Amino acid sequence: MATFDERRAQFGERLRGFRAQTGLNGRDFSYALGEGWTQSKVSKLETGRQTATDSDVVDWLHACGASEPVVQRVLDELRELRVEEVTWRRQLRGGHQGRQSQIARLEQHATRIRGLSTALVPGLVQTANYARAVFTTQSDLHGTERDPDEAVRERLRRQEVLYEPDKRIDILITESALLHSVVPPADMIAQLDRLNTILALPNLRMGILPAGRTLPHTPIHGFWILDDHVLVENITAELRITDPDQIGVYETLADQLWSAADVGNDASAILQRLTELYRDKLED
Repeated sequence: MATFDERRAQFGERLRGFRAQTGLNGRDFSYALGEGWTQSKVSKLETGRQTATDSDVVDWLHACGASEPVVQRVLDELRELRVEEVTWRRQLRGGHQGRQSQIARLEQHATRIRGLSTALVPGLVQTANYARAVFTTQSDLHGTERDPDEAVRERLRRQEVLYEPDKRIDILITESALLHSVVPPADMIAQLDRLNTILALPNLRMGILPAGRTLPHTPIHGFWILDDHVLVENITAELRITDPDQIGVYETLADQLWSAADVGNDASAILQRLTELYRDKLED
């Protein structure tokens, strides 16, 4: 499967083909496009060094005299470009460490991180034992190489972003994600204690969606918003979305769900209640 950069370069070549039909060079074409356009921007779009917006494509194709059906077809191609699907088997074939390093780089560059987790404790706030259990079960499911120790070290390294004052991090967790544990009760108690501790971090907002609460919209799956793109994980693959319209939907959904979340002392009370539940399991 072609990478995002390769597919963007292919899309740029398609734009160059339309421009070539006009007989204009890059500079003259930028003049024809009008205000806000430069020869440099034309070059970046054609060589795949910049992702076109919807308005860029509309302006470009109208300047080329393209019909409306052609404009719509190319816009559809652009929207497909903005959604990249990468299978877990492909990403994890050498183990989880590489994937953790990759997401760490994205988080380091992001100034704003928003996440919703519906099935697991999010990686940014997992304990070592919880993370090890997740990596092991995922490797077994996808038949990929096991590297739990290396992956756990990299995941814990990722958590350094929680303490960076220039970042704003919002994490929503459903209570059901805390009820369906992947680790023994003792490890889950330690995980809940970890969550309770980080509630006090100044640049982190953590909320819990209580079980049984009516929600403004049902979240079908979890997601992560890192500045101008969204990551969505399903069973077999990860979607990477850069389409502004789709990102806007995820932003709206996150805002709606936060209105139903328990935060602060109320979130802490849920964590304490669940801790007692797991303590009871220790005695069984």
